[in-house]
Amino acid sequence: MVQTLTVLGLESSCDDTAAAIVRQTEGAPAEILSSIVHGQTELHSAFGGVVPEIAARAHAEKLDVCVVQALEKADMALSDIDAIAVTAGPGLIGGVISGVMCAKGLSAATGLPLIGVNHLAGHALTPRLTDGIAFPYLMLLVSGGHCQYLIAHSPEDFTRLGGTIDDAPGEAFDKTARLLGLPQPGGPSVEAEAKLGDPNRFRFPRPLLDRPGCDLSFSGLKTALMRTRDQIVAEKGGLTRQDRADLCAGFQQAVVDTLAEKTRRAIALYLQQDPDDPVVAVAGGVAANSAIRTVLETVCAEFGARFTAPPLALCTDNAAMIAYAGLERFRRGASDGLDLMARPRWPLDQSSPAMLGSGKKGAKA
Repeated sequence: MVQTLTVLGLESSCDDTAAAIVRQTEGAPAEILSSIVHGQTELHSAFGGVVPEIAARAHAEKLDVCVVQALEKADMALSDIDAIAVTAGPGLIGGVISGVMCAKGLSAATGLPLIGVNHLAGHALTPRLTDGIAFPYLMLLVSGGHCQYLIAHSPEDFTRLGGTIDDAPGEAFDKTARLLGLPQPGGPSVEAEAKLGDPNRFRFPRPLLDRPGCDLSFSGLKTALMRTRDQIVAEKGGLTRQDRADLCAGFQQAVVDTLAEKTRRAIALYLQQDPDDPVVAVAGGVAANSAIRTVLETVCAEFGARFTAPPLALCTDNAAMIAYAGLERFRRGASDGLDLMARPRWPLDQSSPAMLGSGKKGAKA
């Protein structure tokens, strides 16, 4: 018997409070019935970055509002929902707790099954939501807090080929924006400035290209930009608009070149799996960067692999990806109890060594 599932998803891992409803009939494409996102950019703008305590309080205030709006937009009631999916980690723990507690309350009140979702799995499975691509595929997850190359074998089976050993690209973009006095979020600001600059004026390092493998590093790149900025200021007494644009262009080009080479290496490893229809997907907030998308398309064409990327609205944090990831888990018979824990750290690939070390709270990535 063909089964149709409708899942309500909640997302609150960083600074976007979101709720969405996704429906899928078995064997058919998934459909996003509603997707509500309340951003917090204005709340954090004065601080140059996300303040965890402010974010957690805002999530607590907005989650129920998002749920009501998602139901209204989909023209549904909770009685029309089959399960509730929620980001249970990784992320800023205060925000994750807010979402998990809201989902637990809804589950306890309605009796609906509760499904904890790894935020990274939400991003990694987005290409299946938008394009219905088959396993296995290569995923580049590139966002503010994460950067990993993953082979997706199933909704809960991922092999990490490599990832960042320090700053994620999105974090490096944000720090670059702060160093140059540009508004947050840094990614769009730096990209806009880079379009006005000369990428060849400043030659920044391409980290780890002299080493084998797919691991990445962006902390040193940010430091190199800071030193170049300081040198210009010392010589001129300040930065001109063109100086800033050229710094952004040089920084972005270094990120693009690094991701291009590491992606070539990741594709070569992925093709050893001999997939019937090789697909390389990219997701996460930094996937919205047009220069990065363009170079990834070019690299995929070199290998004869199909390139896919979600619409820009589904690259940044959203609850539709969480609802869909929960739907995939639920269809396979998975669910969680009311003892579901919020987790600040939760690697997708549980078998590989931790990228950023462990500690009392577990591996970071």
